[in-house]
Amino acid sequence: MDTYFSADILAGMRRAEDKARRKKNRLRIKAGEEIYPVLRNWSGGFSLPAEQAPNLRGFVDLYDGAKHLSQCLIIYSKVESGEMIYEYKRHTAVGEAMPVDFVQDSFKPVALLT
Repeated sequence: MDTYFSADILAGMRRAEDKARRKKNRLRIKAGEEIYPVLRNWSGGFSLPAEQAPNLRGFVDLYDGAKHLSQCLIIYSKVESGEMIYEYKRHTAVGEAMPVDFVQDSFKPVALLT
């Protein structure tokens, strides 16, 4: 059984789907002082809404709400179905602890008994 929808109904369904996707997604890109909502994120890049997104290039920070996830070096790729597609040249996860420049012992005492 085939179902056919008019162009108006299809456009309304796409708008509702985009609105739901934006609402539930907490991912954000911070470029300088500007913050942009991320529509989709995958291992090779991410997409922003084409009507809001500038032609970004260089370093940006990726956040999930307030949590800093990674620093990315990006390039603009293309516009596809209302989304501005960006690709990662470098994607570095942000660690929770400060990096150290010495070897740490695997045995760490919890307390010191006297």
